[in-house]
Amino acid sequence: MLAATPASAREIRVMMLGDSITAAYGLARGQGLPARLEAALRERGRDVRVIDAGVSGDTTAGGRARLAWALADRPDAVIVALGGNDGLRGIEPRASAANLNAILDALKQRNLPAMLAGMLAPPNLGADYGRDFAATFTSIAQARPEVVFYPFLLDGVAGDPAMNQPDRIHPNEAGVAELVRRMLPAVESLLARVPTG
Repeated sequence: MLAATPASAREIRVMMLGDSITAAYGLARGQGLPARLEAALRERGRDVRVIDAGVSGDTTAGGRARLAWALADRPDAVIVALGGNDGLRGIEPRASAANLNAILDALKQRNLPAMLAGMLAPPNLGADYGRDFAATFTSIAQARPEVVFYPFLLDGVAGDPAMNQPDRIHPNEAGVAELVRRMLPAVESLLARVPTG
């Protein structure tokens, strides 16, 4: 006799709110981070759809401004993967922190589990800026134990020519595969916070 699917089983919708890394810049759509993350989760038996809410060039301010529109897709959880363009533009870390906190506040008000992916600033902006920028993410994570924290979105990929497109900023297909491999445990932790009922 075939086992019946539990009545509570349903597709979990995870939205990835991000920039060009999320939006598969320079890659075929099916090779981008949301699509590959979804495929990896499904290979693990997870009925998960990863919604691509990435806009190339977006800053934390841009993500904050379009959040309500993005949430029209009715996700069950959200991965916030913004900040790279703030660092590239030298935006004041306090401004980035205010935007990220506003996004996370809005998700909390909607009872949506959230994961925050950290980012590092390029070294040409100086050590002081780099330290303050990185601390933006760690400080938010420390103040918000309800948020799953993944310290660096590009961990294992940044700075490696073999993992990046010629611009050395955006991951290639191998780089995306490595991002997915490293992110999976944190994403599994996020999924564990989604109500099953």
